Amino acid sequence: MTRGNCVILKPSELSTCTERLLADTLPCYLDPDTFAVVTGSHEETGQLLKNKFDYIFFTGSPRVGKIIMAAAVEHLTPLTLELGGKNPCYVDKCCNFQNAANRIVWAKYFNAGQTCIAPDYVICTVETQERLMPCLRQAIREFYGCFPQDSADFGRLINDKHFRRVRALLDCGRLAIGGETDECDRYVAPTVLADVKPWEPVMQEEVFGPILPIVTVGDLDEAIAFINCRERPLSAYAFSCDCKVVNRFLDCTSSGGFCGNDCLMQTTLVSLPFGGIGNSGFGKYHGKFTFDTFSHHRGCLHRCMGLETINQLRYPPYTEHNLGLLLTSTEVKRKGMCTLL
Repeated sequence: MTRGNCVILKPSELSTCTERLLADTLPCYLDPDTFAVVTGSHEETGQLLKNKFDYIFFTGSPRVGKIIMAAAVEHLTPLTLELGGKNPCYVDKCCNFQNAANRIVWAKYFNAGQTCIAPDYVICTVETQERLMPCLRQAIREFYGCFPQDSADFGRLINDKHFRRVRALLDCGRLAIGGETDECDRYVAPTVLADVKPWEPVMQEEVFGPILPIVTVGDLDEAIAFINCRERPLSAYAFSCDCKVVNRFLDCTSSGGFCGNDCLMQTTLVSLPFGGIGNSGFGKYHGKFTFDTFSHHRGCLHRCMGLETINQLRYPPYTEHNLGLLLTSTEVKRKGMCTLL
């Protein structure tokens, strides 16, 4: 499979259609001797983790990531964890608000917000919130129409449990846009919550749904301090027409990835590594980074059997003369701006 490795693939039991598609389709294209698709719930996952693997790659929540990591410790198995988090999106007062709104709305409500790199919340000043709000409303209307539930381009929550979890978050802040729900259809409208407080439930967990909270702060410094006192996210976003603001946000915050004046697009470049940091995971992949992740970089040296005289320098008995020759032969020499090895 990946660089010649055999693979056991365990899709999420939550996405049953994708699980079935992988189990039915992959044997049509790949050698069945090189992979296996295991379906089932957490019981099957628990049994799988008792095996000694060469490498484990997991995408999911920090809670389950800790379980996977604990199981890997038993066999000292290396692993990559790509986890979620509350991805901040700072919007500066110096901004093209409609362009920013278009990009934020697209990224937030793509797949009904069920992507790990979606902007989880917007953080800005009160004045910026008021200028951004009509632009967000216009973008939602242009993308999904006046009745988003009828739009073929707007998704649904994956199951009833997650629908109820997301719906409960609607009680936070001030409802500014959307808020409509339909339990039979697992539909939650593209929603914006204004003036959300940091202690409210919507700010205590990853939203992973079509609800965009807006937290207000006094200025950029306060926004940076707010972000830095929380767990480090998988992605961070900043919008400003002033590149100094974007660069300051980048320099003063920590996240797995970053994108200035857009969202999600950093993951489309295979030349960039993708992965988390801290609570959002560790390890990198995409492009050659994936190839390297699933590779064992084995240091190898093959020497000839001759030239034994050279080896006499490292053999006992040790003398000051031999030590001097050895140091001279391994010394890093500098001349001007050049280093001669």
